[in-house]
Amino acid sequence: MLDIKKIRKDPDFFKQKLATRGVKAEEIDEVLELDQKRRDLLQEVETMKAQRNAASKKIGEAKRNGESADEAIKETRELGDKIKGLDDQVEANDAELHDKMAHLPNVPHDGVPVSLTEEGSVELRKVGTIRDFDFEPKHHWDVGENLGILDFDRARKVSGARFVYYLGLGAQLERAVYNFMLDEHMKDGYTEVLPPYIVNAQSMYGTGQFPKFKEGVYQVNGEDMTLIPTAEVPLTNYYRGDIIPESELPVYVTALTPCFRSEAGAAGRDTRGLIRMHQFNKVEMVKYTKPEDSWDELEKMTANAENILKKLGLPYHVITLTTSDMSFTASMTHDLELWMPAQNKYREVSSCSNCLDFQARRMHTQYRDADGKLHYVHTLNGSGLAVGRTVAAILENYQNEDGSVTIPEVLVPYMHGVTKITKENAVPFRNKKKSEWE
Repeated sequence: MLDIKKIRKDPDFFKQKLATRGVKAEEIDEVLELDQKRRDLLQEVETMKAQRNAASKKIGEAKRNGESADEAIKETRELGDKIKGLDDQVEANDAELHDKMAHLPNVPHDGVPVSLTEEGSVELRKVGTIRDFDFEPKHHWDVGENLGILDFDRARKVSGARFVYYLGLGAQLERAVYNFMLDEHMKDGYTEVLPPYIVNAQSMYGTGQFPKFKEGVYQVNGEDMTLIPTAEVPLTNYYRGDIIPESELPVYVTALTPCFRSEAGAAGRDTRGLIRMHQFNKVEMVKYTKPEDSWDELEKMTANAENILKKLGLPYHVITLTTSDMSFTASMTHDLELWMPAQNKYREVSSCSNCLDFQARRMHTQYRDADGKLHYVHTLNGSGLAVGRTVAAILENYQNEDGSVTIPEVLVPYMHGVTKITKENAVPFRNKKKSEWE
């Protein structure tokens, strides 16, 4: 949520900055009109309350003097009715103003590339060496299905499109990846959290998913409950309505959770494989910081996510997203994109964003400084990483010509010493002889 006082003070600034995110100047004008109407109505209410108080005094004086108070009583009742009507107008006006404010995105940082499309992102750096294959690399879904560790067909039968079964060493690889991520983040000072996977509408509003993006989530019919699209929601809302002691800042938290997304509008995009699923695992990082520290913390968070990819030996690059491509709540976003050899391009695996006080205003999350003054915290979030996409990159980048997949060295301890996934060891129950089943 933006600060209406700042919009009121410098509307041209907000029109200019938000235009880069597709917001029309008329939308800012509408907000300002509603804001002015609210202040006018409140002033009128206060004037009438003063008149009612004066009339009430007349009633008391008349009664003390033994005079008729009928006119004053009538005036008091009429003013009360008018005040009630104005209060109703204020309430309706506030609801409309709140709704329009809730649909305005965050103001982009000056360093964000301006574009009304995703084209124009700025590459900050490339890291790692892209492998030169001496055979035609297969897509991760082909690698996984050939080994028997990914089963999309049976998942489609049980649940529908964009779901998958991980089997045998495939399931162990997914588990190894997210355990490795959590361990690395804890080394970087994050506290591991196991949060709820279902949240209420106020939590979805707090992090900016509601009211604008309801079509992208799964809601529980008849209840004020939503399956989380990301652990950002329960992690960031942990301090909703709270005042955090300044001595505790910055707060770093991380969590592994399943994420549930309807993928509305994704028809025809990434229909195969692990890139765009209705249910997937993700390790999330969230920070609460003081305003003066948040930009340094964004770079640290990006480095935390990069650390995972470096240790996995996966080539990637870091880009700064354009004004229209970054999330609704972000002021700046760095994306990490993994190299996918079969697609011959980079694919997103993490978005690290500084939301400034945008979410904190929606959640009323503050801290008190040494002078006793309250300030909104700044919140940051980032994927550390999307687990399925990381597994997909491992399958593609570490595949061998015979169809096997070499396990990245840092994951071998998490795989109980397994160094390679082959058809022979991939799914133990499929390699048992009939006599072993009986």
